[in-house]
Amino acid sequence: MTEADLMRQIQLEASRHGHRLWRNNVGFCNDPKLRFGLCPGSADLIGLTKTGRFLAVEVKAPRGRATKGQESFIETVRRLGGIGIIAKSIEDFNDGIKP
Repeated sequence: MTEADLMRQIQLEASRHGHRLWRNNVGFCNDPKLRFGLCPGSADLIGLTKTGRFLAVEVKAPRGRATKGQESFIETVRRLGGIGIIAKSIEDFNDGIKP
């Protein structure tokens, strides 16, 4: 399964439980001064739980690894009261979203 496939499956799984996740593309155009996305290192999926809590999911292929910037973003989300998840599977997402 590709990372893109897993991302779509996680979005569907989140919706089944009443949460909302949107794709967050991060990068820059031909000019490095022209960036897009939330911020460098921000998660692939950004959204809200059904109770309004901030939710960030960094999706990785089974052998993928989060960068230091991605790990830092997820840790910041957690420290500030949101839910931050690094998911290599639907199970990782479900485990991370549990209260």
